[in-house]
Amino acid sequence: MYLKIKTLALFVGAMLSTGAIASSQQSALEQRLNQLEQRLQAAEQRASNAETEIQQLKSKPIPPQATAPVAVVSEQSVNSATDNKSPKLTLTGYGDLKIYGDVEFNMDAASRSNGLTSMRRSANTNWTDGNNERWDINGRILLGFDGYRRMQNGNFAGFTVQPLADLTGHMNLDDAAFFFGHENDWKVKVGRFEAYDMFPLNQDTFVEYSGNTANDLYGDGYGYIYMMKEGRGRSDTGGNFMLSKNIDNWYFELNTLLENGTSLYQDKSYHGNELVNDKNVAYLRPVIAWSKERFSVAAAMEAQVVDNAYGYVDANGQTVDQSSRTGYGLTMTWNGQKSDPDNGIVANLNTAYLDAADETDFTAGVNALWKNFELGYIYAHNDIDKFDVTSAVQNCDSDCWITNAGTYDIHTIHSSYLFPNVMGMKNFNIYLGTYVSWVSADNDSSEGSDNTRYGGRVRFKYYF
Repeated sequence: MYLKIKTLALFVGAMLSTGAIASSQQSALEQRLNQLEQRLQAAEQRASNAETEIQQLKSKPIPPQATAPVAVVSEQSVNSATDNKSPKLTLTGYGDLKIYGDVEFNMDAASRSNGLTSMRRSANTNWTDGNNERWDINGRILLGFDGYRRMQNGNFAGFTVQPLADLTGHMNLDDAAFFFGHENDWKVKVGRFEAYDMFPLNQDTFVEYSGNTANDLYGDGYGYIYMMKEGRGRSDTGGNFMLSKNIDNWYFELNTLLENGTSLYQDKSYHGNELVNDKNVAYLRPVIAWSKERFSVAAAMEAQVVDNAYGYVDANGQTVDQSSRTGYGLTMTWNGQKSDPDNGIVANLNTAYLDAADETDFTAGVNALWKNFELGYIYAHNDIDKFDVTSAVQNCDSDCWITNAGTYDIHTIHSSYLFPNVMGMKNFNIYLGTYVSWVSADNDSSEGSDNTRYGGRVRFKYYF
């Protein structure tokens, strides 16, 4: 009996103990499930918060980039019809892009424009000389596009292109160039452009020798104002390749111009002879300049280095080389506006000398600008050794001045005045310009003749 009771007691105790253990295990399992559920809820809450932040960021406007004037839009967003259906301007993101331009329109009044110098006083490149007084409205609109990329180590590369539209309905081109180098150190530039200006005219308004380009500088039968521009560039028949270097206050430049050499001459005529081109020319134009504070000085040379590039055929059927041309120049500038923008004086002193086939030319000029008023004087001396008089009489009109060998002096006085900030607009200026030119010779060809030319201009200049 006692044994049965003991056995029953042990059985009941075992059952109670097993139930307690089972109850404890079930409680722990429920606790773990509760913890997992709480973690899952927390994860869902974090995901919900992240989604809310993303929606808020999408709704905010994108600030403009500091390195580009136009925000770069990704291709994915452009192609997505649900983002924005309005037109968008996209950039590659490789660098900055600058868009700019200017309007330059002129109202001219001039005396007989033909006969004294190879000077073109019109922005219309298709305008030709005439024997009568001239009233003219001319000009052009320039659009500029500049690209530039700079790396953190100072390396850079870029381009510039400047198409022109003139009032005659023609499209032209000012600059089109690619460049690269290291900032404040060295630079390589190739394309169509102008190299260093060795004969600055200060506030030039009306003295527009057709020497802004390397074409049509020399007009046979007229005086030649040599201004170190034959190898400067911006040619219609070739291109430039230029190397430049900065060292402290020094600047070094070597420009190479490759072109059809006969494009230098209007009507392809020189000393009464018709020129025949055999091969392209190559001008080498080294420049050395030094500047400090308000003073700068530069010396340069330009030389045509290809022999027998062009010439004329003489009476014996032999080709006579006329392509030998070497020039030298020196210019000095005082720019008082660097320290005193309102009352500072800007003054230039320029000289140039050309040693060419059967001709030497010397030019000197001085000009000064003070309080928007500019005044300048240019003197040119032409010494011609040979001239085909028979051909000149046949091919040159009655208004030609130079039809014989000899020396000729050309004098030009020019002035201009600037009205800045017209109607309170800092990008709108009006210029008044005037000039007078006359020629004297060592023979009787100019005596008793009207050898004076003059004119005036109103120029409207608007930048955008």
